Amino acid sequence: MTLPAATLDHVVINARDDMDRAADIYRRLGFTLTERGYHSLGSMNHLAMFGTDYLELIAIPKGATGGRLDLLDFSYGLNGLVFGSEDSAITYGALAKAGVPVEPPVEFTRPVKVDGAMRDARFRTVRMKAGVVPYGRVYYCHHFTRDLVWRDEWRHHANGTVAIARALIVEADPAAGAQLYADMFGKESVRDIEGGKTVVVGNSRFDIVTEARLKAEFGDAVPESDGRKAYMAGLTFRTTSVAKAARALQEGKIGGVTESAGRLVVPAKQALNAVLEFIE
Repeated sequence: MTLPAATLDHVVINARDDMDRAADIYRRLGFTLTERGYHSLGSMNHLAMFGTDYLELIAIPKGATGGRLDLLDFSYGLNGLVFGSEDSAITYGALAKAGVPVEPPVEFTRPVKVDGAMRDARFRTVRMKAGVVPYGRVYYCHHFTRDLVWRDEWRHHANGTVAIARALIVEADPAAGAQLYADMFGKESVRDIEGGKTVVVGNSRFDIVTEARLKAEFGDAVPESDGRKAYMAGLTFRTTSVAKAARALQEGKIGGVTESAGRLVVPAKQALNAVLEFIE
């Protein structure tokens, strides 16, 4: 059976139980967010939709005693990297046959208001088994109702973002950390970069680097590790205009932004503990 192709579906910022704060921050960063949605599994979200991928803010209600309480076990910030799947049953079968430690598919829903009517967006995910990924959640998402998620009216952002170009992962041993992706997609999907490895994910990439390499690239803008030896550190967004992104960040009163060589960097302390980069 052929291994799944590596395509990016979305990335997830964990807001723990403080969605109001997270939504305010990401709106001020220049993202257009969808209305708050509520999953049948007990979590809630806002999405920032791009061309073929998206960013998800996820949280649980304050004082929740059930549902996705596991979100409280993770730090604020980038917590999920999600691959696309056209057929979760086939994806699960191929990965299991290849020896990749995945859980059977889980299906859930989320009501969405479209054209004034409520409809159920349906998803099925295939997740890595507990303990396999030390830095957060890595899984596949199969959309049954793509028309309720990718809608043009949600794709326009004040910061000009059109795609996620890169996710950054810190690992003490990048080569060891990249082995999972080689098993998932084939060894040709993993390449050497300075200070680590990169995984080719469709038009995006996941860079797995040492903390020293992350700090060399982003300096004091890096997130707090909170004692973690491995963690998801940040995202690079492709924008139609760095100047447009700069204006949006200024209007949102986002402090500490640096600009150099056609890139903007937002320090992690201004973006819920995830360093953000905007490039053209």
